[in-house]
Amino acid sequence: MESQVRGGTRWKRFAVVMVPSVAATACIGVALAQGALAASFSVSGQSFKVTTKELVGTGFSQYGALDEGYTLDGKKTAHPVAVSAFKSATIKSLCQSVVTPNIPVLGNVSLILRAGDGAQPVEAKNLYIDVADLNADATFTNIDIGVAAKDANKGPGMKGGGEQANPFGFAQQADKAVLKDVKQTAWATTAGTFKLSGLKMSLSTGVKECY
Repeated sequence: MESQVRGGTRWKRFAVVMVPSVAATACIGVALAQGALAASFSVSGQSFKVTTKELVGTGFSQYGALDEGYTLDGKKTAHPVAVSAFKSATIKSLCQSVVTPNIPVLGNVSLILRAGDGAQPVEAKNLYIDVADLNADATFTNIDIGVAAKDANKGPGMKGGGEQANPFGFAQQADKAVLKDVKQTAWATTAGTFKLSGLKMSLSTGVKECY
């Protein structure tokens, strides 16, 4: 079974966030030393934007969660996210950008990372992406919609640890997911391994983002 989706997500409707139009994406992440299930952590006060030309992932699952963290002035906060998980993924033409606002003297400063633009794509294992907003063309192979999150066994499993997610809540899973022309905003990414071929990083003043 294959399902093709094009759509975006807005979190004003988080109560119905886990619907088929919500797809998986990938972004620059944290590489965990042992390749085990991703750890939970407090997210920073800055989300980041990501674009990719194509992501091909195997062993996909997705469920709703809350990312607890801080605002830039140190106040506690939480963000509703769709956690997209892959056992493995390859990513072509990856761009990640984050803007730090109101730095004294400099004003806004933008960081842009690029990788996987050549013949060798970015490669990831046990990849988790905490997505806040997404637009992409997506194709799922052998998709199951409406699985209890704890029983989604095609992907790498739920993060565990201190994760704020209901194991009995809505989830979906698929043997394979292919996403093209991805534009997304995320709060966090973790991975067992994350190989960034052709990594380039640049810093500049002003607001310069991937999209």
